[in-house]
Amino acid sequence: MITLRNITKCYEMGDEVVYALDHANLNVDAGEFVSIVGPSGSGKTTMMNIIGCLDIADEGEYLLDNLSINDYSERELARIRNQKIGFVFQDFNLLSKMTAAENVELPLIYQKVSAGKRREMVEEALEQVGLTARMYHRPHELSGGQQQRVAIARALVTKPALFLADEPTGALDSRTSQEIINLFHKLHDQGNTIILITHEEGVADQAERKVRILDGRVSEVAS
Repeated sequence: MITLRNITKCYEMGDEVVYALDHANLNVDAGEFVSIVGPSGSGKTTMMNIIGCLDIADEGEYLLDNLSINDYSERELARIRNQKIGFVFQDFNLLSKMTAAENVELPLIYQKVSAGKRREMVEEALEQVGLTARMYHRPHELSGGQQQRVAIARALVTKPALFLADEPTGALDSRTSQEIINLFHKLHDQGNTIILITHEEGVADQAERKVRILDGRVSEVAS
């Protein structure tokens, strides 16, 4: 599903050029659960942004389903982000004035799904994450773990081919973190492809494959 070949991404910081990714290589097959682990500043988020079509590499090639991302227009990249990839972030990124159901419904509105079908899909997604009883609550009425469940429901409602989770447990206590990881295991068992980015070794160890990134360089960790 995903092939990164010699991906390089640089940033200029004053007179210095910093390599966020330095000829990084990665292959992820459909249906895999892969963690990418590394300290702050190692290049994890840059890699996620490139895999998620939020950013483009300076050098190298990124193939998604055997098609080069370089061949897509910005409009086509936006369509891929909306239809093929489900994003889950550390800070949830929920809209505070909307209920859980309304937050989950947003990507379906962008896809122009009919109102009746949206309602059915939202209810199904919230049921999958165990939040049917909270669907009309706003974010401030939910715990951190519940907010992350809403974010996961929003990611899965469009039935994406790939889930990208960037530090999804970073703002949660250990018990709630494990509940969220268990939810990702459930999604993986259903056949979903998951890439989980974290700085926590214990979280990374729960994926079926672990990849380490340090100073923009990627290496496979033996299972």
